[in-house]
Amino acid sequence: MIKSKYQSVLDLGEKLNIQEGDVKEENGQLKVWGTAKTQYDKNLIWDEIKRIGGENPTDIMADIKVADSSVFAHHTVQSGESLSKIAKKYYGDANKYNAIYEANKGKLKSADLIHPGDELVIPNL
Repeated sequence: MIKSKYQSVLDLGEKLNIQEGDVKEENGQLKVWGTAKTQYDKNLIWDEIKRIGGENPTDIMADIKVADSSVFAHHTVQSGESLSKIAKKYYGDANKYNAIYEANKGKLKSADLIHPGDELVIPNL
């Protein structure tokens, strides 16, 4: 029953390709663990847990580690995106676009010129 309540968390874990993951139900509590690629992926998992169970759920225990803590995320540019749109997605603030530009200066000619398919590092702030 608890597992079905948090099925969307488990589905998200599969979608994000959480490594070394496992799920166990014990004494009315769901225990999940694994390793996310980046902090952003870990945050997505926790956001989904909180969406279902509230800010401090007692029926789930999650131990999610991060494989690469040197960056916040990796992002492949899609058509129609700008650095400010990407900054809004990851940081909640479009004005932080310059942090993304600075982290990718070696592959971007300017903050105003990105192309679909560009692979960007989203730095930790």
